[in-house]
Amino acid sequence: MSLLPLSVQRHEVRSLDQQRLAGNHPLGTLYGIGVGPGDPELISLKGLRLLKSAPVVAFPAGIQGMGVAQQIVSQWLSPEQIKLPLHFPYVQDRVTLEQAWQQAADQVWYYLQQGDVAFVCEGDVSFYSTFTYLAQTLQQHHPEAQVQTIPGICSPLAAAAALALPLTTGSDRLAILPALYTVDELESVLAWADVVVLLKVSSVYEQVWSVLKEHHLLEHSYVVERATLPQQVIYQDLRDRPHLKLPYFSLLIIQVTR
Repeated sequence: MSLLPLSVQRHEVRSLDQQRLAGNHPLGTLYGIGVGPGDPELISLKGLRLLKSAPVVAFPAGIQGMGVAQQIVSQWLSPEQIKLPLHFPYVQDRVTLEQAWQQAADQVWYYLQQGDVAFVCEGDVSFYSTFTYLAQTLQQHHPEAQVQTIPGICSPLAAAAALALPLTTGSDRLAILPALYTVDELESVLAWADVVVLLKVSSVYEQVWSVLKEHHLLEHSYVVERATLPQQVIYQDLRDRPHLKLPYFSLLIIQVTR
């Protein structure tokens, strides 16, 4: 669908605000739905029910074509539902990000004046998720906005299932690091954790490989690409794989031995 310009949306929002206050338009709820790591069958029953019933379904826009979350849920959507791609740039500049969050919140608020909005994202909505920033920005500017989160399966759990290994047992201490970790951080975590998960490891894989070699952990480490998808690839025992070229959605699980 083609989106209304934001200036037009803001004008329409003011009109809808007036109608809602007059009792004509009850305010909808923003549902954040975690749709899992990729396999469309891994969405929860509750998430699927809310997804199918929402008049508007929002999702992070893909860089080229459909994004991951939209691909996961596309088979469950009906032609009558409004599809709302929201643009979140892949940058670290805080000002640019806040502008994108505000624009996305404005777009969602426009539709909340008319009914519910379901925002879907891969994995879980509370686990390093864009939804967190969208919901916080929305409620900062519109405290009356109602937000509910529906949990999903996050990538470390999906990868452990793909490996047929428990992620943790007994008193194991688990550490999960996002993509922006440094080698020094990894060294310190390896000193106390029993299991370490490195998310989005592709950009730092060769540095990580060198650290794992020094700690004699390569044979106890596993890489999973695109967990649960048909293109899933698993690498076990990384001793002869110092230069893997990995896609963005790859993670590494380390079973620390002492």
